[in-house]
Amino acid sequence: MVTQHSMHDSEFIVLADQALADIERKIEASGLELDYSMVSDGVLEIEFGDGSQIVVNRHTATREIWVAGRSGGFHFRRDKDAWRGTKDGRELMAVLSELVSTQAGIHIDFN
Repeated sequence: MVTQHSMHDSEFIVLADQALADIERKIEASGLELDYSMVSDGVLEIEFGDGSQIVVNRHTATREIWVAGRSGGFHFRRDKDAWRGTKDGRELMAVLSELVSTQAGIHIDFN
């Protein structure tokens, strides 16, 4: 079990990069016509037809994954086997599903 406090930077980077790759796979599998790309090391941008974006990035200094979208910013820390919101404990993929659904105007479930 990996927790926030026992994780080294190298472990965090591996786990965060796995999460980013998983997000890319889920976008691809969704069938939605979204533009997405890794714009730099650890930064994934998802662009919607209306020009809006969701940015997902790993933030090594805090060992968090940060998500920024039209409805605000969210921080996630590793808790056991999931990335959980620092404010509400919600799981990363559940929150991302809501954000993408809202911005795309169609329901999508990344879980």
